[in-house]
Amino acid sequence: MVRTKTLTKSAGTNHKPGRKRKPAVAARVAEIKRTTAETSVQLKLNLDGSGKHKIATGVGFLDHMLVLLARHGFVDLEMQAQGDLEVDSHHTVEDCGLALGQALKQALGDKTGIHRYGEALIPMDETLVQVALDFSGRPFLVFHAEIPKLKLGNFDTEMAEEFFRAVAMESGLTLHINVLYGSNVHHLIEGMFKAFARALAQAVAMDSRVHGVMSSKGTL
Repeated sequence: MVRTKTLTKSAGTNHKPGRKRKPAVAARVAEIKRTTAETSVQLKLNLDGSGKHKIATGVGFLDHMLVLLARHGFVDLEMQAQGDLEVDSHHTVEDCGLALGQALKQALGDKTGIHRYGEALIPMDETLVQVALDFSGRPFLVFHAEIPKLKLGNFDTEMAEEFFRAVAMESGLTLHINVLYGSNVHHLIEGMFKAFARALAQAVAMDSRVHGVMSSKGTL
């Protein structure tokens, strides 16, 4: 079940006669509740936040990455998840990605006024990661990264790709992730999340030059 909230920020009730009131601006927020036989995920997202976060998924490394996403993406993010971690981290990590993708799609609405594209090149010590993305409405993931299969805490490293695939598919995002070089596995994945966050912030930013949506077709 997906629940979304549309709020408005009032320009204020006190105004001088003859002065035009600023139009209300829709708050770009979403609230997602996703429940299956394997997981339960609750998420709140504010695209116009400041990096506030409250994360508890049961997967420590994923918590760390989502905190980085909030801080470097300038979004407010709350996420709590309960999953079948006695099996492994797969279902929990993937469903957190699905919920985040749903939240991005709902918070952006018809994508009026957004920059649409985002890209970032992020160094993480010996690692360099490039992310480019487009809120095109055409979900696609290109993932070029050689990540050794091991565990970081209870996080299976191959789940990094599955997380970003889930986000892309649910949000309608064209997403390219390229690890140009690096060796430390923690740095490889952390670089991805930071680069994704910075590219995301750029793409969802409101651009005064955009009238309607950034597409010659008139829709995304």
